Amino acid sequence: MLSDSVKQFAAENHQGVLTCFRKNGMPQMSIVTCGPYRDGVAFSTTASRAKLLNLQRDARCSLMVSKQDWWVYVVLEGKATILSPDNTPADELRDALREVYKTATNTEHSNWPEYDQAMVVDNRAAVIVVPEHVYGTAL
Repeated sequence: MLSDSVKQFAAENHQGVLTCFRKNGMPQMSIVTCGPYRDGVAFSTTASRAKLLNLQRDARCSLMVSKQDWWVYVVLEGKATILSPDNTPADELRDALREVYKTATNTEHSNWPEYDQAMVVDNRAAVIVVPEHVYGTAL
């Protein structure tokens, strides 16, 4: 569960760096746009991205969310919950992707039906990093 201060920080700062693990155990890092969602911080990605394939194999990960200067940040260490077309009913996934978009951008989309269709075509998933430990300079 995110503390109110971490939720607030993630709601105001959307640049993140996700670290997960490759098959060979080496770290794999990805830049993501993210925001607070449910019990963690979330982003969306397409099914073919290395980060999603790695998280499906090993859900352990870290997500650093930072201010634009990179010097003030929080790190969430935990596991990823993946909502994808393979494991989530279509309506639930649509709603989750919409919420992740809103929280990661602090905006409403100008055309939700068009957005929904693009998410289906892109085969997008919502990834929620649920922390077991949180630390950083913003705390």
